[in-house]
Amino acid sequence: MTAEPAAAVRPRNRRQLIVEAAGAVFSERGYHAASMEEIAAGVGITAAALYRHFPNKYALFAECANVMADRLVAALGEVPADAALPDVLAAVTRVTVAHRAAGGVYRWEARYLNRDDRRVLRGKFAHVVGRVAEVVHRAHPWPGEHLRAVAALGAIGSITMHHNAIAQRRVEALLQASALRVAATGPVADARAVELPAPPVVRTRRSEILAAAVPLFERDGFAAVTNGMLAEAVGLAPSGLYRYFPGKADILAAACLQAAALLAQAVEHNLRGVTDPREALSALTATYVAYSFEHSALNSVANAEVVGLPAGLRRPLVAAQREHIAVWEQHLRQARPDLDARQARVLVHAGFGVVVEAGRRLRWQDSPGHRAAVAALFVSALDL
Repeated sequence: MTAEPAAAVRPRNRRQLIVEAAGAVFSERGYHAASMEEIAAGVGITAAALYRHFPNKYALFAECANVMADRLVAALGEVPADAALPDVLAAVTRVTVAHRAAGGVYRWEARYLNRDDRRVLRGKFAHVVGRVAEVVHRAHPWPGEHLRAVAALGAIGSITMHHNAIAQRRVEALLQASALRVAATGPVADARAVELPAPPVVRTRRSEILAAAVPLFERDGFAAVTNGMLAEAVGLAPSGLYRYFPGKADILAAACLQAAALLAQAVEHNLRGVTDPREALSALTATYVAYSFEHSALNSVANAEVVGLPAGLRRPLVAAQREHIAVWEQHLRQARPDLDARQARVLVHAGFGVVVEAGRRLRWQDSPGHRAAVAALFVSALDL
């Protein structure tokens, strides 16, 4: 007699499995491109079963957005109050690296969470920053501990923003050391002077649409901006927009490609005649920081929205980013022969993470002092 197959047993941690799977999908595809069906398939359940745990995609996203913050708060809660800075940053690094696939959800919290949920989440991150800043000040007691704390956390959190494959212990050691250097960055002098190419002059209807679109995307979020809003901003009938772009995703992609071209031109100009790798990295840093301050609106939109673009539109943007990172990698490995290619790329992304978080902390208020401070933090992340 053949035994009946055992009934499937529902895992006790199914809700946790759903949140883990959803966090990875949201991080990889963006909020709007992710579907409940795709998330359910990742857990091996039906969409109907998923809806028994979460009433809608927003509720699931809100929980995913809180998971990393809750883990960081819990990890810091287990560290003694008088712990040294390396121990505090090690706790943050372990959590972030262990959950790197789902950790990028925070990129969209300001855009897609409602006001109350956003306030709760920001309170949790403020607690993490406050705890780290307290220990940073104790270890390195000069002004600017909160800026150094968010920059150090930005270096660690950068691992959630890319897919470079590297062993967990190696990347933990690399990011913790980078964050420790950032936290110890001292007062700085003026920023290195660099030149950025001027943005294209708005002479055509197409360039007018691009110039009008980015502020709208930043203010309202890409998904909330309609073609009608874009057309109205430039005095067109909604149908007239299609004479210039197939859709608003094409507008975002075109704006990002235009900005990538400006950055590439700036890098080429500011590296001209520079032969020493450390001098080249100093020029690269100053250029990237200046670009980030001058194009903060577009960078904010791109960080949140490009991941959700169709593959065909995203591909040239990814290629441009890889080309830019290759320049950094080449000079960093010349300056630091101890690094292999993967380590160099991780550190470059750590520097980018420093710029994003430090810039946010400074509300992207552009000044020579702010540029100098952020550039110094970036250089510390690279250990130059």
